[in-house]
Amino acid sequence: MPGASGRVLVVDDSKVVRQLIRVNLELDGFEVMTASDGAECLEVVRLFRPDVITLDVVMPRLDGLGTVGRLRLDPVTWDIPLVVVSASVGGGRRLPEGVDAVVAKPFEPAELVILVRRLCEERRREAVQLAKRLA
Repeated sequence: MPGASGRVLVVDDSKVVRQLIRVNLELDGFEVMTASDGAECLEVVRLFRPDVITLDVVMPRLDGLGTVGRLRLDPVTWDIPLVVVSASVGGGRRLPEGVDAVVAKPFEPAELVILVRRLCEERRREAVQLAKRLA
């Protein structure tokens, strides 16, 4: 069943990378939407309402870290887990502010799928705990 694993917004200016990530996530049951840069991400995120967003760093119009900043300031998107997938970040450096995980390019698609699945499951658990506290 499409979307059974969760919803993921994949943001990368490379069509090949977007397709690689999309296909692997869809094979694992995720519903996937893509965007070619941060500006497009901000346009579709409220309509698609993803459980996780993967972001490249170097993109036209609005780069990944600028997108992270805007997503974290928005009351609708501030809590969506963000995974930076980039050749520009990684190598043992600490996570950029507002980012939940970093995957360095080149990457193993199966490992990215496992990470996205884990973040979706953690987000669901947190939502259940919050609902129980509010009940």
